[in-house]
Amino acid sequence: MLEQICQLVHKAGHAIMAVYQSHTPMKISQKSDDSPVTTADIAAHRVILTGLNALTPDIPVLSEEAPPAWKVRQHWQQYWLVDPLDGTKEFIKRNGEFTVNIALIEAGKPVMGVVYVPATGVMYLAEKGKAWKDQNGCRVQIRVCDAIPPLVVVSRSHREDHELSEYLKQLGEHQTISVGSSLKFCLVAEGKAQLYPRFGPTNIWDTGAGHAVAVAAGAHVHDWTGQTLDYTPRESFLNPGFRVSLF
Repeated sequence: MLEQICQLVHKAGHAIMAVYQSHTPMKISQKSDDSPVTTADIAAHRVILTGLNALTPDIPVLSEEAPPAWKVRQHWQQYWLVDPLDGTKEFIKRNGEFTVNIALIEAGKPVMGVVYVPATGVMYLAEKGKAWKDQNGCRVQIRVCDAIPPLVVVSRSHREDHELSEYLKQLGEHQTISVGSSLKFCLVAEGKAQLYPRFGPTNIWDTGAGHAVAVAAGAHVHDWTGQTLDYTPRESFLNPGFRVSLF
């Protein structure tokens, strides 16, 4: 099934790039939480929803662009968690740092995940405790890697964060890099970065697929009390703050 999900994110990526590369003005709307949404978000959502419903009609789908009501999903034990276009702000800025995210959640854990970068064609995928990076058809297994000083990856669109600034001051010697979307998880997973601390708000669809890739590559994804991020259905879609790290 992993290969079929890879094909599906490719198809969604094509829909996104058709909008990205268009010469017509981009249509941008604001959702109720003031986050932006574009025609590319909706196009990718439709591609993925159609594909998942055909592939696994018995597994429900939770997508950012059409999240089911709490009473519908409160007893789900297994579901697809989808962000059709993660990093919409980066998409609008046209910096290429946006992704398509699909994760399979079972008993609150992301057991399969695919993160696709349409602008570069790079894909990160994970299943059964293994993670890979696929670039130009060349697929290699990836693992976390320690480095001194560590490279800390932070959000490009949420860089001004007092808690993050204080945390970095106390961290000791390190370097930082700012990156958009779920690519931050993937940089830790492939050993290019060693830590991704997050204090600002995220939703479960922002993290599910990247979480799957990072953990399969040997990383840990814990909230600030030391508990693993949990995707068991709850009324709120918000995650607690967390960190992705080697230890």
